[in-house]
Amino acid sequence: MGDFEDLKAAIEEEFPGWLVWRSDAGRWYATRNGDLTDAQLQAGYAMTVAADDSAGLRALLVDQKRRDWQ
Repeated sequence: MGDFEDLKAAIEEEFPGWLVWRSDAGRWYATRNGDLTDAQLQAGYAMTVAADDSAGLRALLVDQKRRDWQ
């Protein structure tokens, strides 16, 4: 696996509109650049998602992206 900066850049390129960071404890986070509507929040969209690793974060972002297609 690449270092954090490479993985971060790849995820942000794959999922525009999301900012990625990692906590001091090593947990991966992504938060949206913009706001969500109440309807989007009620439909299960998240402002921020968190996972134990980059693969888990990608899976959560794929799920968020799928909501756009429903």
